[in-house]
Amino acid sequence: MTAAFDWHEYKEPLLFLGTAGVVVPLFRLLRVSPVIGFLAAGAALGPFGLGRLVGQYPALANFTIGDVERASRLAEFGVVFLLFMIGLELSWERLVRMRRLVFGLGGAQVMLTTLTLTEIANVWLRMPLGASIVGSAALAMSSTAIVIPVLSEKRRLNRAAGRTAFAVLLFQDLMVAPLLFMVPLIAARAAPPSLAVMFWTWAPAMAFLFLLLASGRILLRPLFRLVAEARSTELFMAACLLVVVGASIASAAAGLSMALGAFIAGLLLGETEFRREIEVTVEPFQGLLLGLFFLSIGAGLDFGRVLSAPHIILGGAVALIVLKAIVTFLLARAFGVARGAAAEAALLLAPGGEFAFLMFGAAIAARLIPQGVGGDAMLIVTLTMASIPALGALGARLQPTQKKDLAEFAHLAPEGSVADERVIIVGYGRVGRLVGEMLKAHQIAFVAVDGDPKIVAQAREEGVYAYWGNATRPEFLEKVGISGARALVVTMDAPLAVEQATTAAHAIRPDMTIVARARDAVHATHLYELGVTDAIPETIEASLQLAEATLVDIGVPMGYVIASIHEKRDEYRKFLQPHGDRRREKRGVKMSTRVRDMRRAKPETKADAEPPLAGEDAPSRDGAS
Repeated sequence: MTAAFDWHEYKEPLLFLGTAGVVVPLFRLLRVSPVIGFLAAGAALGPFGLGRLVGQYPALANFTIGDVERASRLAEFGVVFLLFMIGLELSWERLVRMRRLVFGLGGAQVMLTTLTLTEIANVWLRMPLGASIVGSAALAMSSTAIVIPVLSEKRRLNRAAGRTAFAVLLFQDLMVAPLLFMVPLIAARAAPPSLAVMFWTWAPAMAFLFLLLASGRILLRPLFRLVAEARSTELFMAACLLVVVGASIASAAAGLSMALGAFIAGLLLGETEFRREIEVTVEPFQGLLLGLFFLSIGAGLDFGRVLSAPHIILGGAVALIVLKAIVTFLLARAFGVARGAAAEAALLLAPGGEFAFLMFGAAIAARLIPQGVGGDAMLIVTLTMASIPALGALGARLQPTQKKDLAEFAHLAPEGSVADERVIIVGYGRVGRLVGEMLKAHQIAFVAVDGDPKIVAQAREEGVYAYWGNATRPEFLEKVGISGARALVVTMDAPLAVEQATTAAHAIRPDMTIVARARDAVHATHLYELGVTDAIPETIEASLQLAEATLVDIGVPMGYVIASIHEKRDEYRKFLQPHGDRRREKRGVKMSTRVRDMRRAKPETKADAEPPLAGEDAPSRDGAS
């Protein structure tokens, strides 16, 4: 017999999905960050919002978030997936270039902020020294989960302020395990551990990091190559989730943060040819889980406490932002960050972060901090986190021009973000490889994309900038940089795939030069209707090449042959295009005139012929493909 159905087991997921379906479109329409929408929705649906009225109106229980803790456990994966995506965008070389900001500025920010807040809590507020240290360390942290999306939405993550803020946030994430380890030691009032004890305490964690790095370098690329050869979207998605979740859980089991394990996994996969397809696959999960994270944070907002003690909650939130902003700004200036970038980074890093909830929770459980004090501190942190989008918008106005910004921080930019425009070749088989060789001969940079992992692996071994993925998806084309590309060349031999890729590219960049391989004249006509700049039919091009070889072999001078072939190619183009092109019509008329003039002066023998090479009599190469 089937058990009775209890829909309350599914209430929280349904509320979250309903909120996501309403909040994100609405706030995007209002040009407000969805982060604010999720926080506001969480506060309204949480136990301190509509949940307060459940006793009077029991029906409201169907529309409120009752079990915040259960939602929070799942919401932690939002931060995990966020750090994984950040790792994908980095490389070991770039991380080395950022070491001064990560370990220098990041370390100084955490240490100086913690010491300053400890002095205030211990001397001015008369809190015990142990509680002051733990609380100050928790408040010194900033919000990776909100700052990074805010910077990404405004496309400022690769600006000077974004790189500075990210460097500090990365160091804070590395400090998760040491600070959590500090809580039970202080709560037990134990003496500082000896070096031997500290070594054996951290040895398993360090051994895990080494094992994760070594195994990742050895196993991850073969694993994804094997999955890619199966050509199954579901299997590829499963492999991505396995790596993210598996690395994060293994990291937590070793005593480190879940986010750190995911970050290292992303860092390793960021060096592979599967990076862009992994980004497209994981991004929807990251967005949903981050939304759930913000919703759970908002559900912890007790506006009743804010109204009953505004001097404590609001005053504490303002004081925390001001103090951290001053400390971070001064340190950033000391490390050579420009004034505008230092101000924007300071405003973004001034609010508290999600790590504070873990620290205060552990301190309350160890009875190091009273429940009431810890609750007020978490409420202060939540309010400051809600202010991050507004602070980010304010900081963006303090920035210099983008040209000056990029010049000062170009050494920290991701690969290719400030490089010259590239040509994207979709399909790197025999035809695509030849196109790439011609572009390389003319010193034109290009990116190759192919759906065969063996072809991509071979291209990478030859030093080609190549990625594996499905180029018929608009989101994938955006990941490989179509928004800044110089041109797109589609050489795939599947007509439907060619049409899908060109349609997706034309929708993103209507002004872009798109050259596509066509099966025949009918297919070429259809591609022109889809918006390609040039469509090259295989049958017609093969016929022209056969004609060219025949004419040359029977004694017709090479210069005249090339001119006539170009003329015929232009005639086919005008015939295949739906509406033609005045520029091409003029070029075709000019070509016909040249051919007639050359034929009138045609020598009697091939030996007497001297094909025109330059100047007015040289055949035009505009029509060559």
